[in-house]
Amino acid sequence: MSLFEIFLLAFALSIDAFAVAICAGLKCSTANGLKSAIIVGLYFGAAQAIMPIIGFFLAAWFAEPIFAFGHIVAFVLLGIIGGKMIWESLTKGETCDIVEISPRPSKMLPFAIATSIDALAVGISFAFLEVNIIAAALIIGIMTFSLSIIGVKLGALCGTKFKAKAEFAGGVILILMGVNILLN
Repeated sequence: MSLFEIFLLAFALSIDAFAVAICAGLKCSTANGLKSAIIVGLYFGAAQAIMPIIGFFLAAWFAEPIFAFGHIVAFVLLGIIGGKMIWESLTKGETCDIVEISPRPSKMLPFAIATSIDALAVGISFAFLEVNIIAAALIIGIMTFSLSIIGVKLGALCGTKFKAKAEFAGGVILILMGVNILLN
């Protein structure tokens, strides 16, 4: 997997966190906006960086018997994740639950984990590809951190106007990457 593909994948994985960050931004005031954005970015970025590593090592335990089918596994996982994102963008509309931003793990960790489950599945697919998992996880984490900060700030400015469109685009990117993996 090329560096460009990892950046595209990181962008696509970050879209869920971005969408939730937009919802979190709805409650932000300009006085605590940057602090809130950094809190969201740190939680979401860390979770998105850790989950692919966990998935990678989980898959490594059972990779031997199914290694020959690795490209198919990666294609299926990315296709399912991308399809889910597209489906949610078309069916949920532009509403979102308001996320309470807090430095306490009890408030932020559930959202961070929920937005990074897809990254766990991608980590599993990484085990079947030639990917430097640490570099990929760092790129994913930094991309998510950055987009989460932008999402909080946009949420404070624009509300949920672009949430579904961003989620749809992320889903399309994941599906196209899955097809590319299958064909190569």
